[in-house]
Amino acid sequence: MPALAIPPWSPMPPPEVLAGFEIWDSYLTQSRGAALMPSLEALMPVVERFALQKLCFFADVGLGTGNAAVEKWAREHSNEIEAPLRRWPDLMLGMIQLNAGDVPASMRALDRWLRDGTMKGVYFPGSAPGGLNCTHPNFDPLVARIHELGGAIMVHTWFKTGEEAGPHGSTPADLVALAARHPRQTFICAHAGGNWELGIQAVRGSPNIVVETSGFDATAGFIEMAARELGAERILFGSHLPSRSLGTELGKVLFADIGEEEKKLILGGNFRRLLGMGR
Repeated sequence: MPALAIPPWSPMPPPEVLAGFEIWDSYLTQSRGAALMPSLEALMPVVERFALQKLCFFADVGLGTGNAAVEKWAREHSNEIEAPLRRWPDLMLGMIQLNAGDVPASMRALDRWLRDGTMKGVYFPGSAPGGLNCTHPNFDPLVARIHELGGAIMVHTWFKTGEEAGPHGSTPADLVALAARHPRQTFICAHAGGNWELGIQAVRGSPNIVVETSGFDATAGFIEMAARELGAERILFGSHLPSRSLGTELGKVLFADIGEEEKKLILGGNFRRLLGMGR
C-alpha cells in the first residue's frame, strides 16, 4: 500500500492513498423526502473518487425538519426511509432526525427505527420550528432511551456571532449542560459550534463530547487546536456533502500538522469505535 503521509501543499491524494485512511463520513446534508435517493445517487462518483467507506445520512421520519411536505412524505412512505441502507448496504449508515418538542412521538420513533430498525442513532437538528434548545428537560428521557438502545447522539450546535443564545438553537455550551446530566452517553457536537475556537474551549472539560469537523470554511489551526486541547480521539470527520466541498472538508484533516495515526482516528477510527463497529 502507498505511504499515507501527505506532504504539505500537495494536491488531493489519489483514491488508492485515501483508501488507506478508511474514511467514514459522519455528516451528510442530503436531500430528503422523495429527493433522497436521487440526491444520494448523484454523490456516488464523488464517493468513489475520494474512497469513502461509509456515509451517515440523517433520515427524516416525520419528526424534526419543520418541512411539512417532507414530514408528510415520511409518514406516508415509511418503507422508503431505509431505502439507502438497502441500496448500498456496505456504504450507508443512518441516524434519524427527532424534534424533542414531541417526546411521546419521539419515543415511538426510537423503538421503530433504533430498537426494531437499522438506524444507528439520532440527530437533533437546530432549525426545526419550535425546536428546543438541548438544555430543555424534554431531552432527558430521550437521551436516556437512546443510551439504553446503544445509539449515537449528534446535536447541531452553533455560536452565532453578535447574538445571544436563544431557546431554539443549541451551542456547544448548551451541549455541555446536557452531557453533564448524562455522563455515560457520548454526544457529537456538530460543526464544533461553527466558531471552533469557542466550541473547543466550551467542550474541553466534557470527556463525553466529541466534535465534528464540517460546516464552516477551512481555516488554519482548527484540527491542530482540537487535537491539542481535546485529543485526536475526540474528533470526528464530517463532509457536509453535498453542500460543501469534499476536498475542502477532507483537506482540514489531511493537511493538518498532526500525526498520520491521529488523522486515521479522525477520518474514521473514532466514528467506528463510537458506533461499536470496529477498532
